[in-house]
Parts: sequence; structure tokens; C-alpha cells
Amino acid sequence: MAKRGKRYQEAAKLIDRSKTYDINEAVNLLQETAKAKFDETVEVAFRLGVDPKKADQQIRGAMVLPHGTGKTQRVLVFAKGEKLKEAEAAGADYVGDQDLINKINQGWFDFDVIVATPDMMAEVGKLGRVLGPKGLMPNPKTGTVTFDVEKAVKEIKAGKVEYRVDKSSNVHVPIGKISFDNQKLVENFEALIETLVKAKPQAAKGTYLRNVSVTSTMGPGIKIDTSNYR
Repeated sequence: MAKRGKRYQEAAKLIDRSKTYDINEAVNLLQETAKAKFDETVEVAFRLGVDPKKADQQIRGAMVLPHGTGKTQRVLVFAKGEKLKEAEAAGADYVGDQDLINKINQGWFDFDVIVATPDMMAEVGKLGRVLGPKGLMPNPKTGTVTFDVEKAVKEIKAGKVEYRVDKSSNVHVPIGKISFDNQKLVENFEALIETLVKAKPQAAKGTYLRNVSVTSTMGPGIKIDTSNYR
């Protein structure tokens, strides 16, 4: 295991690893332990009581955080005709069809999220081998394959985040920046955890929220007491 830096070790001393914290306490601690010289991202890590190998226990979706993520996402829209104009008017950074597909095939990735209209998916699907590994493939479950491109672009710009359970039953989602007011971080956290609780598959047995922790980019994880969210 890599040796942790002095700053990290000092921050870790402030946290009782045997304890779970109320989210308000945890956010206060985050502010004390985030000592990097840049505006660190605050992320929540969930360990869920699901078996992701089973199709009926997959968890994937998207939501708009009440206070956004503090990061402006660069949105690319694949569409045709009037939908291109709609995407531009909604604030998309890049709009196009075959021209952008060709550009991506040549190694261009100056964007964060792709929205595509359903009639473009036959062509966009051919980019699967390059977009898939980067998690950039549009998906109806996250609202990024849609004819309502105006709504999709505006939601992403407003702070929409995607959540998806990985092979180890974990979900990682950013909920803002360390520069956020504490209350905004708490409200973003609560909106996210409520969304994940609602997404609990009926087939999931036993404890659903196994382990939840918040962390800043360079700081140690802080375990959260989830007894209020079950």
C-alpha cells in the first residue's frame, strides 16, 4: 500500500474510524480535513446489499442534485434537423451528427456527457468500443437517449449526476465541492441517498445500505450513520 502523505495522515487523526457520523457532523469534519490547495470534489461511496450479477438487482439512473456539483459539464448532442437547433438553444457545447462521430473516431474527447436522439443511436452505437470503456455511451436509463434534448441538456447543466452499481456492489457519486456551503452539501447528500433508497430492487435481501462514506478528493473517508435513511 502506498505511503500516505503527511497532510493526509494529519487529517485522518481527526476521524474516529470506529464511528459512524451524522451527515452534518461528517460535512463539518470534511471541511477540517480538506487541506489541498485546490477546490476538492466531495464524493459519496455506497456499498449496497445487492448482487450486480443478477439482472433484477442492477441499479442505474440519474438525478439532478438540488445544488449541482460545482462543475459545469460539457455536453455533446447527436441529433438531426430541428433537434440540432433545440440542443444549441438549450446550451449544448457541441451539436452534430456524422461529423462529430468521425471526430470521436479520430480520438477527440473534449466533452463530459453525450445526449443522443433515438434516431441517431444506430450510428452512435458504432462508437461503443471507444465510448463504453469511458462511461460515455448514451443510455435511456439515464435520460441521455431522448428526443427531449432541451430538457436533457438543461438538466445536465443544472447538476445532473449518474449513479451506477459496479461489479463490487459499490456506487460512487460526486455531490459538490468543498467550497460549497455545508447545508448545500448536506441537502445534495440527502437527495442522493433518498434516490438510491427508492431505487432498491425488490429482489435485494438483507441490509441494503451496507456502508456509506463521504470523502474529499485528497482526504480520508468518513463513515455515515444511515439509520435515518432506511
